[in-house]
Amino acid sequence: MDARDTDLKKELDATLHARRELGEEYDSALVDSFLEKLDQRIDGAVDRRVRRQLAEQQMQTARDSRSPRATDSWGERFGFGIVSLVLAVPLSAIGGGVAHLPGLLAAWAGIVGVNLVQAARTNPGLFGGSRPSPQKSDWED
Repeated sequence: MDARDTDLKKELDATLHARRELGEEYDSALVDSFLEKLDQRIDGAVDRRVRRQLAEQQMQTARDSRSPRATDSWGERFGFGIVSLVLAVPLSAIGGGVAHLPGLLAAWAGIVGVNLVQAARTNPGLFGGSRPSPQKSDWED
């Protein structure tokens, strides 16, 4: 039996004892008083549980934000590649038309550079770096 249960049992015993002493005319006031104390106890227990669950969710969110994960889906990567190729055509034409071969090389260097940055962002460790290992939680053995 929990200490809180013992306190509740004492409250009920005191309420029943007061009913015997005061008589039936005070029944509703005594029951209301006991129910008010019971409501406060339940509210306190619910508040503690809600706070504990919120803290657990915040801890999980903090752990998830620290762990590496790929945020891009296959569709996003595919779309980025298609947009890159579609934009490569007019950029090549403009670069080649304005500055001939150096302009064309500069346009393609930019296109390749943007795609390399995107690839490195979505695939850490792709270009020789090591992938970060997932961190172990303080709660895991």
